[in-house]
Amino acid sequence: MRVAEQDARVPIRPPLITNPWTVAWLGLVLAGPLSLLVLPGDATTPGVLALFAVFAAFVAAESINLQFEIRRHTFYCSASEVVFVLALVEIGGLWTAVTRAVAVALVLVAQHVPAAKTVYNVAVATIEVCVAVALLELLPVGTIDSPATWLCYLLAIVAADVVGALLVVGAITATHGNPGRAVWTGVFGPIVMVGPVAVLVGLAILLLLDVTGWAVVLMAPLLVALGLLYRHFASVTRKGRSVQRVYDFARLVEQVPPDEAGTRQIVDAVRDLLNAERVALWLPPYLDEEPRLVVSAENGDAWYDGPGDPDDLFRRLAVADGGGPVMVSLGRADDAETAALARRGVSELLAAPVMTAAGEPGYLEVCDRRSDVLSFAESDRVALDTMLTHVNAAIRHQQLLSQIRYDADHDRLTGLPNRQRLAAEIDQLLSADPLGARAGLILAALGNYTEVTDTLGHAASDELLLVTAGLLREHAPPQALLARMEGEQFAVLLPGLSLAATERAARRLREAASTRARVAGLDLEVTLTIGVAAAPVHGTDSGTLMQRADVALLAAADSGGVASYHPVLDQQSLRRLQLGTELEQAMADGQISVVYQPIIDAQTSDIVSVETLVRWSHPRYGQIPPEDFIHLAEQIGRIGAVTDHVLDLALARCRRWLDQDIALSVAVNLSVHSLTEPDLVTRIARALQKHGVPGELLTLELTEGSVVDDSVRDSTVLEDLHALGLRLSMDDFGTGYSSLSQLRQLPIDEVKIDKSFVLTMSTSQGESFIARSIIELAHNLGLRVVAEGVEDELTRNALTEMGCDKLQGFLVSRPLPDDRLESWLLARTGVRSVAPGATHRRLFVRT
Repeated sequence: MRVAEQDARVPIRPPLITNPWTVAWLGLVLAGPLSLLVLPGDATTPGVLALFAVFAAFVAAESINLQFEIRRHTFYCSASEVVFVLALVEIGGLWTAVTRAVAVALVLVAQHVPAAKTVYNVAVATIEVCVAVALLELLPVGTIDSPATWLCYLLAIVAADVVGALLVVGAITATHGNPGRAVWTGVFGPIVMVGPVAVLVGLAILLLLDVTGWAVVLMAPLLVALGLLYRHFASVTRKGRSVQRVYDFARLVEQVPPDEAGTRQIVDAVRDLLNAERVALWLPPYLDEEPRLVVSAENGDAWYDGPGDPDDLFRRLAVADGGGPVMVSLGRADDAETAALARRGVSELLAAPVMTAAGEPGYLEVCDRRSDVLSFAESDRVALDTMLTHVNAAIRHQQLLSQIRYDADHDRLTGLPNRQRLAAEIDQLLSADPLGARAGLILAALGNYTEVTDTLGHAASDELLLVTAGLLREHAPPQALLARMEGEQFAVLLPGLSLAATERAARRLREAASTRARVAGLDLEVTLTIGVAAAPVHGTDSGTLMQRADVALLAAADSGGVASYHPVLDQQSLRRLQLGTELEQAMADGQISVVYQPIIDAQTSDIVSVETLVRWSHPRYGQIPPEDFIHLAEQIGRIGAVTDHVLDLALARCRRWLDQDIALSVAVNLSVHSLTEPDLVTRIARALQKHGVPGELLTLELTEGSVVDDSVRDSTVLEDLHALGLRLSMDDFGTGYSSLSQLRQLPIDEVKIDKSFVLTMSTSQGESFIARSIIELAHNLGLRVVAEGVEDELTRNALTEMGCDKLQGFLVSRPLPDDRLESWLLARTGVRSVAPGATHRRLFVRT
C-alpha cells in the first residue's frame, strides 16, 4: 500500500507535524536501525541473475497497481506480495529489502511523486521487509513443501503489510490530523482482500519451481497474463467507481432544495466527484435575481477572477463549443490559454456550458485535481459531461420554481409586487424594529378604470394600468416599494415616513400622476383616488395597515381625492361585526347558498364534475365577496359550520343526479382551518352516509398553504380523508411555495393550475411554458391536472394538446345557481350511455 498525497482539509484534530520532510526523516530513522538489527542475520549471496529477476519483478509489480482516491489521498494497491514471498525464499531478507526499496523508489520517481513522500514510502517498504524477516526468524519455518511453512510466510507478510499500513495512516494523521474512516477502509481493505491471495500465488510458484526449474516456462506467460488481467481489473474498477459516483451525484442532485443552498450543494458535489481543488458555477440574471457566481474551493474562497467575466477565454470556448466540456492543461495550452490559467492560478481546467431557463447559458468550470500524481483525464471529461445532464435539469427545475414563486409574488401585467408580496414586505419592515419602525402606506385607485373596461374592453384597461404603473414608478420616492393590488388599485409603501410625511407624499404623487395618456387611440385622463395609513399609529401589521388604508380609500372620493384613516371612517369594522353575528341565521334563511361551475374532460367533453362555490346575498349589503365572509368565519371559529352547510348542499345536489342515474361528482373547497378540526373526517363521512353518495363522487379542493401547513402535514387528516374514497385536489397550484416533489409524500389525486397562468396563455409563451411544465411534472407523479380560467378556444386547444385532463372556466360555463344549472344541462348537454363496467350514465357538452 502506498500513499501519494495527503488531505489538506481542516482536520478533526490539528496536525502534529506540518513539514512532510520531518515525516520522511522519521521514517528513515526508524528504518535504518531496524535494518541493521534484523537484516544482516538473514544475509545470503544470491546470483546476479536472481537479483536482477527479483528486481524486475518488483518494478513490474509496483507499476501494475490499482489507484484510488479519497479526497487528497491517492492510494496504490498492488499484488507485490507475490514477488515479496518469492524474494524472501530465493534471495533472503537483506537483498529483498535492497531490491524492493530501489524498485519502489524508481517507480515513484517515474510517477512524479514528491521527493519527501518517495523517501517515506521507501522507508516503509524497508520496514515491511524487516518485520517479515523478524517474524520468520521467530516462527518454525521449514521446507517450502510444508503447510506449516506456508502459514508462516502468510502470517509474516500480512503482518508486514499491517505495519506498513499503520505507518501510512500514522504519517497522514501526523501531518494532517485525523483522516477519517474512509482512509482507514481504503488502507486496510486491500490488505484483507488482496494480500493473502498474492502470498498464496507466490507460494504456489515456489512449489512448482521446487519440482522443476522448467516451471519458469509455464509460469512466465501465466504471470504476464495475471498482470494484464489485474491491470484490466484496475481499469474496470476505476470505471465502475466513476459510474457509481455519477449515480450518487444524480441522486444527490435530485434531493437538493430548490434554492441558493441547493445550488451550492450541487457545486460541492461536482468538486467532490471530480476530486477538484475548486469549482465555480456562474448563472445569468433571471427574473429579479442578479447574476450569481457560486464557488466551492478547497481554501474556502467565495470568489476568484475568471469565471464571472463574460470575455474570459475558457468561458467563451465552453459556450461556443457544442461538443461537451472543454479540457485544458498547462502542458498542452497555447499562450492565450496559459494566460487564462495563470489568471486563475491553476494548471488544469474543465469548462462546460450550463443550460438555463433564462435564455443565456450559464458556465461551470472545474480547476485542478487534488493530487500531486493524478490529473484530469478523458474519463473525467466524460464524467462531467454526464453530470451536466443532471446539473442542467436541477438548475432548470430551480428556475421553474423561481418563476412560479416570482409569479406568485408579482402582478403579471405590470411586473410589480402583488398584495401578498406587499404584506410580507410590510411585516418584515415593522418586525425589524417593533418599537421604532415607521412606515406610510398609500393605496391608490384609478378613477375611470371601470368605465374604460366597460366601453373599450380589457385590452384598453390593461394599457391604462401599464401607463399608471409607469407614472407611479417615475414619481414615487426612490425608497418606495410599489405594488399592484387588484383591479384598479395600486399601493406605495414608504419606509421611515410619519403620517404627516406620508400625506404630503400622497398629494405630490397624485398631482404628478394626474395627466392625460394615449390609450387605445384616445387621450384619456389619469386620475387617482388615494387612501393613506401609517404605522404605528394605524396598525403594526400588514393586515391592519392595508385594511385601514382601504377604509381611507373609500372616503377619499369625498375628501378631495386624498384621505387618511380615522376610526370614524371604520364602518368596515361595524359591518364585519354585524356579518359575524348574522352568519348562522344567514345559512338557516338560505341567504348563504351555492353555485356550481361545470368541469369537463378535455378529451371527451364529458362533464366530470362541478365545483361548488359559496355565495352570500345579504339583504342590506348585497353580494358579500366569499373571501370576506370565509375569512370572517375562520376568525370567529364558524368555518366548520359553513363547510358543513356547503357540503350538505353539494351532496344533496349529487344525490339528485344519482337518482336520475347520472354520475356527476361535486367538488368542495376546504380551508386550512377546517383541516385542523379534529372531527372533520367524521363529519364528512357522516354527510356522505346521510346522502348516500359514494366517496369517489366527492372531491375536496385544498389550497397549497393548507397542504404544506405543518399542523396538517404532521397529522393523518389527509390520509384519513383519502381513506373515505374521496379525491383530494390541490387548488390554485403555482401561487404558493410548494413544489410538485412535495406531493409525492401526500395523498393528492390532482392539481389545479391557477387561472392566473391560464388566462394569458394565448398571448404569453412564458405562461404556456409554465402550464406545460406543471402538466408534465404532475403526470410523471401520477396526478391528474385541471386548468381553471379557460375562456377561449385557443387556450382550450393548447391545454388539450399539452395533455391537460380537465378544463374549467367561462368557455364551458360561468358559475350557475341550482335552477339555472338544470336549465343549462338540459340545453347544452347530452346523456352518454352507461359505459362497460360503470353503473351510471354520464353527461357531455354538445358542440
